Amino acid sequence: MYKIVINCLLTAGIFAVACQPASQETAGSEPEAPVFVDNGELELSDGFRATVVVDSTYKNARHLVVHDNGDIYVKTRSEKGNGVLALRDSNGDGRVDQRAEFSSIGGTGMDIYQGYLYASSKTEVFRYKLKEGSLLPDTTAEVIVTGFLEQGPHSDKPFTFDDAGNIYVNVGAPSNACMEQSRTAGSKGQDPCPQLDRQAGIWQFKADQLGQTQEADGHRYCTGTRNCVALDWNHQANSLFALQHGRDQLSMFWPDYYDDQQSAELPAEEFLQINDGDDFGWPFCYYDGFKNQKVLAPEYGGNGEEIGLCENKKDPIMAFPGHYAPNDLIFYQGDLFPERYKNGAFITFHGSWNRAPEPQKGYLVAFVPFANGMPSGDWEIFAEGFTGVETVAGPADAKHRPMGLAEGPDGSLYITDSVKGKIWRITYSNTSI
Repeated sequence: MYKIVINCLLTAGIFAVACQPASQETAGSEPEAPVFVDNGELELSDGFRATVVVDSTYKNARHLVVHDNGDIYVKTRSEKGNGVLALRDSNGDGRVDQRAEFSSIGGTGMDIYQGYLYASSKTEVFRYKLKEGSLLPDTTAEVIVTGFLEQGPHSDKPFTFDDAGNIYVNVGAPSNACMEQSRTAGSKGQDPCPQLDRQAGIWQFKADQLGQTQEADGHRYCTGTRNCVALDWNHQANSLFALQHGRDQLSMFWPDYYDDQQSAELPAEEFLQINDGDDFGWPFCYYDGFKNQKVLAPEYGGNGEEIGLCENKKDPIMAFPGHYAPNDLIFYQGDLFPERYKNGAFITFHGSWNRAPEPQKGYLVAFVPFANGMPSGDWEIFAEGFTGVETVAGPADAKHRPMGLAEGPDGSLYITDSVKGKIWRITYSNTSI
């Protein structure tokens, strides 16, 4: 006798369902205990263990969320009927054995709020009603926010929620430094920069109001952020936090002021605490992690030393090495991990592409301890080993690239990979295995 595990795959049109067997298991068999073996190839802090929930889903798997029943929802950039991937471990063995795919809308943002699964595309935020006991939600999309500008670079719309019924949506800048001629050596920056009107900031909307548009209903919560893929609401501090992707290619465009080594290290990736009305200075400024200050960008008359108008722009609460590409942030709320992790920040770094001729770096999950809503110590590496190689000359060399983060109902930590769509689950035990 066999138990058939069903795999529901939505392929016909946007929301049509077809089902097929995914795997077989002997009826009546007990679920196997999680097998840690090599921790899914990861190197983890002491006491932590990793299991592979699913070895592969889709290239360009992005953010994810874990429902209170353990179901996992992953946003992908695909536009082939699998924009959202739903996963379930039905027998408790720690491995996914049911999967369902729906939505032709690719993107990055993914979260659960007030019984709805929220997701985003390049121009919209929408939601699906979750159904009790069902892996699939109601696949009729309800549009929460629309009307964002079409753009090429930095078009993803990640988001987070506060405790007062608001949603915060990142709108990235569609350029490196708002240059008159994009990514051209010696080109000056536009002043005023037109991208600051409806881009390069984070907008606030009502979380449960349908049919909002950016222009009519959005409130620009902060400005001067180039692109914040990683953002989360800190419930202890009652505040928005985000990490910004810094600008690129200083030595390529401004060789009189920067050498290749400086260009590989500058600017720092910024960890931001955000209040309503804050201005973080892009494109006029960047943060120099060696000087611990914002300096004027060369496109606006800077030379790597001059501060100018950047003196009045808000500084980050912490700086990370240049070009590490922070792509997700969560503040840990669970009780499974040791007490020092409570309310602290986990951050995925997707890894660099533009540190040449230096090796590429990043490709890790970091942890920042917090107390009273602010960092209480230096950042540390929590998980690494994703790349599978010692030296990364380019991103294509990396076997895996950490992308999304989510906390499970038991306090475990989930991590997605954007190369194969692998998903790890991190747990903690103070006893040896």
